[in-house]
Amino acid sequence: MSFIAGMTPPSEDNEPAWWFAFQNDQLLVSVTENSATVPRLTNLKELKLSTVRQQFLGKLNGVNCYSAELPLDALWPKDMSFMRLLQLFSLMDENMMKAALYAVQIVRWDQTHQFCGRCQTKTETKDGERAKICPSCKLIVFPRLSPAIMAAIVKDDKLLMANGQNFPPSFFSVLAGFVEPGETLEECVAREVKEEVGLIVDNIRYFNSQPWPFPDSLMIGFFADYAGGEILVDGVEIKKADWFTIEEMPRRPDAKISLAGKMIDWFEKNLGKV
Repeated sequence: MSFIAGMTPPSEDNEPAWWFAFQNDQLLVSVTENSATVPRLTNLKELKLSTVRQQFLGKLNGVNCYSAELPLDALWPKDMSFMRLLQLFSLMDENMMKAALYAVQIVRWDQTHQFCGRCQTKTETKDGERAKICPSCKLIVFPRLSPAIMAAIVKDDKLLMANGQNFPPSFFSVLAGFVEPGETLEECVAREVKEEVGLIVDNIRYFNSQPWPFPDSLMIGFFADYAGGEILVDGVEIKKADWFTIEEMPRRPDAKISLAGKMIDWFEKNLGKV
């Protein structure tokens, strides 16, 4: 399967489509022992479900896709259930998961931009663009993206990993933080590292990126080299931080799910090349 985002719905919607239907942040799915899938229907009314709002998403393997916001009191149909997206990474096809991650952001954006933030007029969907437009003051609002860096700091054969305030005691990851206005990504890496663990870094280089719609982040990963300082955690974002060799690695994020996990795995496999 491949997912291609689109904004213009078909002129006729009488063909079965994939439906990404959410109740709060939980997706309606059919689950077997090893897989999960969203319903493929002409309309959610086939499941006796009504929608608060719905949006055309594009095509998944040539089949139309829709997202939908369900009422809070909606009951799941027989043989289906509501599940959080983080529970579905290991169960859902990669491209269906990509569509689901896109869908939840569109549902949330549509839900929270029903009225203009400048003049309070009810907004309208802008033709030909994924945007809301105010018919009164003409303000245009696009889906929000919040860029955040991930920083993997290398010192000789060791990787800096930290235990965040919301982590279990034995769980460690690379550093992360949101980009501030007027700041480059590389400046953000240097600032976050200094603020959270008191270290200076250099040779900052891009690794990879990942959309992370919890709620609307774009994670941008960087490797950097240790250039000075002693570890001094801020006590606000970070509880503990230390250098770890490959042999000492603590429990960390799953590479199948998160960019942080991919970065840690890459360090282990390419030590000496980072």
